[in-house]
Amino acid sequence: MQQQMEWVNSIAAQNKFMVGTGLLFENAKVVHHNKTVTNGPFGDIKETLGGFIMIKAESAQEATQFAKAAPVLRGEGNTVEVREIMRHSTMNIYKQPLLLSVA
Repeated sequence: MQQQMEWVNSIAAQNKFMVGTGLLFENAKVVHHNKTVTNGPFGDIKETLGGFIMIKAESAQEATQFAKAAPVLRGEGNTVEVREIMRHSTMNIYKQPLLLSVA
């Protein structure tokens, strides 16, 4: 946890951090396409979203550099996904900031 906080603080020190949090499994539900609801997801699932942070980055390449330093990558099989977030304005759709999701 300390390493994660140091990583986030290093991003914040560059005025690039916007928001982020871990995602809990307690009381989690999955709503399926047919509207059925099941408990989960559960932590032992192969691919699970563990949390996210939103950063201000000039490009996907800059966001990827931040992602490469994520402490979660020290764990075998762990990944960090980099995606742009679509924002809507009244006149057009534009892309900015980027999201790092931790699996």
